[in-house]
Amino acid sequence: MEQKRILVVDDERDLCEILLFNLRSAGYQAEAAYSAEEALEALRNSCDLLLLDVMMPGMSGFELAKQLKEDEQTRHIPIIFLTAKDTEDDTLRGFSVGADDYVTKPFSVREVMARVKAVLGRSHGAIDEPTTYEGLSINAANKTAYIDGSPIALTRTEYELLKLLLEHRGQVFSRQNLLEKVWPQDVIVTERTVDVNIARLRKKLGHYAACLVSRTGFGYSFEEMKSERR
Repeated sequence: MEQKRILVVDDERDLCEILLFNLRSAGYQAEAAYSAEEALEALRNSCDLLLLDVMMPGMSGFELAKQLKEDEQTRHIPIIFLTAKDTEDDTLRGFSVGADDYVTKPFSVREVMARVKAVLGRSHGAIDEPTTYEGLSINAANKTAYIDGSPIALTRTEYELLKLLLEHRGQVFSRQNLLEKVWPQDVIVTERTVDVNIARLRKKLGHYAACLVSRTGFGYSFEEMKSERR
């Protein structure tokens, strides 16, 4: 099996060495960059996962993530933030710029390794048949959603949310249900994180945003549009 390439981006060199040692021991191809600017150079050769600090000299991790998610060549790369910024607002900002997971310092290496495995597992899971609704479709082979044949720039989490809701049209999922089904079991996030990701997803779905219905007191569902909405 081909080794997964992981890029660790952090200005704390000692921490990078610890992460690199454990990642390589687990069979990953791991490299380090000590600034966001250095990471951009390293990402000329794509990677399978980014472990990203937030507070670094020069460009911040949040700024780097936003730039990567806006670029067609790098938006598919999953991102796990590893940072000392631990407020709820910090966490929500991390997810809003495209994070797949958010781990606060200090952390255990075992925890990071578990989250790496979980995110890569979601990114490279089994291939399913395409799921469609009118002009909206999901191609599980390349983990991409399309509207009328044009790809939509979704984060991994947004993709998994859309896939789950689209595959179970009409079924209402509570926020807790979505956390359990979309986020790894060892990831601790609040129900507000679901709202943030649903809001971001709606903005990207055009007129299909109306299909993501909020059921007050219950959760979310994907509903077919009534004729007058089309």
